[in-house]
Parts: sequence; structure tokens; C-alpha cells
Amino acid sequence: MTTAPHGDALDEPLDAPATRGRARKYTQLLAVIHRAAVEVFASDGLAGASTQAIADKAGLSKAQLHYYIESKEALYRQVLQGIIDDWIGVFGFSDEAFGPRKVLSDLIHRKMVFSFEHPLRSRIFTAEMMRGAPVLRPMMDHSQQRTDQAAAVIQNWIDQGLMDPVDPILFLFHLWAVTQFYADHATQVALFRKVAESDDKDRRYLIEQVTEFLLKGAGVR
Repeated sequence: MTTAPHGDALDEPLDAPATRGRARKYTQLLAVIHRAAVEVFASDGLAGASTQAIADKAGLSKAQLHYYIESKEALYRQVLQGIIDDWIGVFGFSDEAFGPRKVLSDLIHRKMVFSFEHPLRSRIFTAEMMRGAPVLRPMMDHSQQRTDQAAAVIQNWIDQGLMDPVDPILFLFHLWAVTQFYADHATQVALFRKVAESDDKDRRYLIEQVTEFLLKGAGVR
């Protein structure tokens, strides 16, 4: 990323109103660029996306865009890192002592709400995985650790007789796959069920159905 231009204004104290105003505008523009990048990467992929398309979507010239980003590839990595950071929160387990029914129900609810509200981010992640995760793979260490911790919690519940002896990792895969479907195939779901994609009542119904299906399949007491 390029540095801000030099000038007398930058000699002001850090808490000066003008300085704070520039910092706020800079942050807001980065957010606009990030949202534009998500739309373009979701529709065109990394290979098909162009900085011109991202600039157009953000309402900037290509030269203005390159003032704020190093390259298309660097922006793509930032988008992926943002998705991973979001998903670490989404997939986090609450206190193990609450038991599998509450903890897994909460997890399924968070994941499906995220899929409903951020379908493009979910699709970028899926597309990256489908091409072998060349960019994402080096960024997955923390996610791997969190997944191993979640699997250990599930194994503890199995050992306590609170759910059937399922394979913990495969159960998490099944949970991810079913909930991810509603992000990747939202149009198909709405079309076949003859409902609007943004129908809140129907979304609650889907969450209830998916939760019951997954918990019953894992024999959660």
C-alpha cells in the first residue's frame, strides 16, 4: 500500500480534528473498497477479477484504487483473511459445560445466519477451497487449531454419553456442508421452495430444520 502524501497538514498533532477526519475518511474508503472487492471476487473469482472492475464498483478511478491497495492479489488475501477472522468467531464453541444440544444449536444458528447475511463471503471461501486453496492454505493454522479443539470437545461429549460415537471431524464437516449449502445455493433453495430469499420467517424455519436434522443424526441426547 502506498504511503500518504507528505505535507504541512501531517505535522499536526495526532489528535487534531483535521488528522482525525482524514483517518476516518481513509478507513471508510478502505471499507468501501473491501465491499467492492468481495462482490467482484465472488462473481469473477481471483483470475477473472480486475482492479478496474473493483474500482468501478467502489466508485473510484483505477489510479485512486491503487493508492489504497498494493495489488489485486494483496486485496484478495485481505478479503480471505477477513473471512477467516469472521469464521473463527462464527465457529467458536461456547462453554463445553452447556452440553452438545445448546452449544451445537448455537453454532448451527450462527453459521446459517452468517450464510444468509454474507453469502458472497461464503462463496469466495468455497471457490478458493475448490481450486486447492493456494492462497488460503498458509493462512489456516489458527483455523486448524480451533477445529482440533472443537473435535476434542465433541469427543468429550461422546465419552460422557451425551451423543452417539460419531467421528468428531466428520461431524463438523457435515455441519459445515449442510449449513454452507444455504449460502452457495440460496437461489435454488428459494426457487424450489417458492419463497423469497430474504424471508426472515422462512430462514428461522430452515435453521430449526437443519439443527434438528444434524443433532438427531449425531444422536445428541
